[in-house]
Amino acid sequence: MRSVRAFARFRWNDGQRDPPFREHSATDDMDLLRLVLRLARRLIFGLLFFVACYALGVWLLPMIAVNGNYTEPVDGHTIYLHSNGVHTDLVLPLRSTAKDWTTTLPFRNTASSDSGATHVSFGWGDKGFYLETKEWADLKASTAFNAAFGLSGSAMHITFCNAPTPSADRKAVRVDDAVLQCLVGKIESGFTMDADGKPIWIADRYYGTTDSFYE
Repeated sequence: MRSVRAFARFRWNDGQRDPPFREHSATDDMDLLRLVLRLARRLIFGLLFFVACYALGVWLLPMIAVNGNYTEPVDGHTIYLHSNGVHTDLVLPLRSTAKDWTTTLPFRNTASSDSGATHVSFGWGDKGFYLETKEWADLKASTAFNAAFGLSGSAMHITFCNAPTPSADRKAVRVDDAVLQCLVGKIESGFTMDADGKPIWIADRYYGTTDSFYE
């Protein structure tokens, strides 16, 4: 900036040095304003770029196929993968040889306490993102930033439901007992348990009438 250079400039005149200070001018104000605006533009651009990259990753990464050679067993358990465009859930039988989920996830922790479900869906992810972003329209830059860097912890979202109808957003997969048992174990390890070994419920936070959140 010119004001900074002028501050430090001096010259010799008949053996005397000019005073190192000069009067404040309107030019100094304009220079400072330009600097602030330039920094503000860079900050806004950086935030927008980050959000765009995050959204692009969320859209592209699910398209990468894995286990393309998987062969379904003739007999087994049908599970489902369900996406609403924001969150992806794994849907399992509510009661099976591997687990009776009603023993650890009571219906009373939902808004309706409806006990007529045959399946339960599980979604795991950033706590702030889950609680604050039901739909893309709800996404905030601060929520995306915290989710990307794991600053708000994690949460489990469960929903009691009936067997989904397969569609473009719901894929059915048949698995054997061993795979189902493995999935159950992985899901259980995602919960934070209380002193009694029960998942810690996040009270009174719902998307609808048959779902709930857990730590």
